[in-house]
Amino acid sequence: MSLPSRNTVQTPLQIARELAAQFAETAIERDARGGTPKAERDALRASGLLGLMIPTQYGGLGASWSETFEVVRQFARVDSSIAHVFGFQHLMLATVRLFSRPEQWQPWYELTARKHWFWGNALNPLDTRTVVKHFDGWCEFSGKKSFCSGASDSEMLIASAVDESAGGKLLIAAIPSGRTGITLHGDWNNIGQRQTDSGSATFERVRVEHSELLLDPGPLSTPFACLRPLIAQLHFANMFLGITEGAFEEARQYTLNESRPWFRSTARHSGEDPHVLRHYGEFWVGLESVRLLVERAAELLDRAWAKEQALGAEERAQLALAIGTAKVAASRHGLDICNRLFEVTGARATHASLRFDRHWRNLRTQTLHDPVDYRIHELGEWALNGTRPTPTFYS
Repeated sequence: MSLPSRNTVQTPLQIARELAAQFAETAIERDARGGTPKAERDALRASGLLGLMIPTQYGGLGASWSETFEVVRQFARVDSSIAHVFGFQHLMLATVRLFSRPEQWQPWYELTARKHWFWGNALNPLDTRTVVKHFDGWCEFSGKKSFCSGASDSEMLIASAVDESAGGKLLIAAIPSGRTGITLHGDWNNIGQRQTDSGSATFERVRVEHSELLLDPGPLSTPFACLRPLIAQLHFANMFLGITEGAFEEARQYTLNESRPWFRSTARHSGEDPHVLRHYGEFWVGLESVRLLVERAAELLDRAWAKEQALGAEERAQLALAIGTAKVAASRHGLDICNRLFEVTGARATHASLRFDRHWRNLRTQTLHDPVDYRIHELGEWALNGTRPTPTFYS
């Protein structure tokens, strides 16, 4: 795989577009194969984009969240597995920034930018099978974890364990992925997001130094720390939008160049058929509404992030509502468009070689990890009763 051109100074989005064009060439074949997209991950390393949101004083590119999520969308249009692990890279970096002390996160940022580290996820607060045992100055994590997205081929992991001696408190640590006792099973074989490496892991007496625990201020301890779940939710909203934009464009090209009008239609070309035009008009309305909601939420996140510890609970709550609204819209319109694209492309578009179904499979797989019914319930509590969302790892 070739690297993006460096003959002229490029913006991160320009670099991402060049990479996305390369990823698109093999995306269909890699969707069928599954596994780890090693060449694509190495291309991301070489591009410098793994430090996209790291401030420039620590060697990164200093991008805002709006700019970072635009790159996520760019990748998601052609390869949502790459978009997933790329977005999680920055979610993990946000995790150490929000939950740990400057003397912890600043060196991690510098090393990530300099050595092009990939960060993987082994933080699943709903999976309580991994527990912690304390020793003098260190502890051990032991147990199993599920949905460890991006853990394979990563240099660092964000991992969690339950502290039963502290009433089930969740402890979170940043540790090297290759540490003794960590086994990544490579058993992810789901219908969608097939190259996210979101399989299971086993921790067998994994040593965690006290300096690797994210304790101060700790998880969800302040309004600023409570931005972590909102960043995760907005990442997914942008990924869903990117998937849908990619599906729309593939369907559009097929309709214009390959589809045939139904024999009862008076149109000479599918692009003139009134029923086809109605579908595309509805697709456009859905996409435009999601774009506006997602971009508004990203602007609000940028403002909240800039306030750091001065961020208040009320502003955080309003941001949660904006992001929740965007995610619901992205989920619903995305699933609708990715399903209905076959109505505007026709029977020949179901040929397996095209894999147009991958857009729906990817979106359906990811939307199930945070049921939209509960997101709507949360929004309904606000709309009817004025009840603000309570910060959790999912809201």
